[in-house]
Amino acid sequence: MPRAGKKGGHKGRVRTYTSPEEIDAQMKAEKERKKQEQEQEEQGAAQTDAAEEKLPASGSDESDDENSLRRRAGVEGLIEIENPNRVAQKSKKVTQIEVDEPRQLSRREREEIEKQKAKERYMKMHLAGKTDQAKADLARLAIIRKQREEAAKKKEEEKKAKEAVAAAARGVNSLSLK
Repeated sequence: MPRAGKKGGHKGRVRTYTSPEEIDAQMKAEKERKKQEQEQEEQGAAQTDAAEEKLPASGSDESDDENSLRRRAGVEGLIEIENPNRVAQKSKKVTQIEVDEPRQLSRREREEIEKQKAKERYMKMHLAGKTDQAKADLARLAIIRKQREEAAKKKEEEKKAKEAVAAAARGVNSLSLK
């Protein structure tokens, strides 16, 4: 729902356009500036060539540095910026790598190793029956064993009782047949 008192919003603002004449003037100024830069480079190169002819050994490195500074666009030559997020990968030679030295573990790796060792210790104690959980499990198992033994005894007694009744019934049947 639109706000009260405002018509349109940010898209209804007045737009300003550059006239074609202004654009042409800007393009001409840009071309003239490029021509002047090229002429200056040519003059600088001619001067350095003349200087090199007079003194061939001295100043040749400096002129290359000056030309490279001129070729940089904008403020590149003035400000040297190093992006801290873009770290160049440093390659190591085989001779620099030390295999014998123990590697430092990260915090996560150390914690993972400690977890594994603690789990192994707990399992050993659990199998030995020394932990609270193991004691509870063993008590529960003892109760279940006792219940199963009682159920087996009861079943066997019922079986014997059925056999006795069946034998008595056979004895009565055998007497009646005689």
